Amino acid sequence: MSADPATRTTYADPRQTERLAADLAAIGVRPGQDVLVHCSMRRIGPVPGGPATLLAALRRVAGPEATVVVPAQTAGNSTTGPAFRAATERLDAAGRAGYEARMPGFDPATTPSEGMGVFAEHLRRQPGAARSGHPITSFAALGRRAVEFTQTHDLDCHLGERSPLGRLYDAGAAVLLLGVGYDRCTALHLAEYRPDARRPAGPPPERVYRCYVLANGRRERCDFRAPVLDMSDFPRIGAAIETSLPVGRGPVGAAAARLLDLRATVDFATSWMAEHRRP
Repeated sequence: MSADPATRTTYADPRQTERLAADLAAIGVRPGQDVLVHCSMRRIGPVPGGPATLLAALRRVAGPEATVVVPAQTAGNSTTGPAFRAATERLDAAGRAGYEARMPGFDPATTPSEGMGVFAEHLRRQPGAARSGHPITSFAALGRRAVEFTQTHDLDCHLGERSPLGRLYDAGAAVLLLGVGYDRCTALHLAEYRPDARRPAGPPPERVYRCYVLANGRRERCDFRAPVLDMSDFPRIGAAIETSLPVGRGPVGAAAARLLDLRATVDFATSWMAEHRRP
């Protein structure tokens, strides 16, 4: 029995849960392991119960002590991002102003994630899930340390030390890529904030970001400065990781999956950026 694949009324399929749990264990997911998941359910293939089944499998393998974390970003909430530019590129100034006026304010309790996939949205909607408060780059978490991992997410720190990624690094979490490549590996952004990664080029450039939030039930404009991040070389970093670090590999359903130690991955990426990124 299943419903909308991203809602809490989707039910896990017991037989498929066992199959996916076996796949996850085979690539190295272990009991008590906190894990940041990037997932394409389409690549995993037809799964009775959809994301509910995958979540049940993860929790079956990782156990009650583990916390599952997903990106819950809302790129469409920003007027300074590519989603806004794409939506308004053919509009005149009045049309862009009207589009911006209709953009809803971000509410971490209710605003759906955008472009993160049905698994991330399913987890975000679960009873007991927590979500960080950043209006553009939030994360959602479910499990014992969900509140701890999401309670700090400073506005000027999209994906740095003062975001859930910093807490996951400290906790020794893993990164699970299910049917997606290193271009989706958000943890690599954490390396960009490290001084050692920026040594050749100096501090990263910053820009002003604009978005909208709900504050006391009222929609308010929010402007802040934060670093400009660059994911263009993430596939190259991923190729280097594949030959330099232990990576758990194997199928999960029909998807190619990789399991990485988040701390080792960020440390490696920091050194790689210092060597290969230039001013």
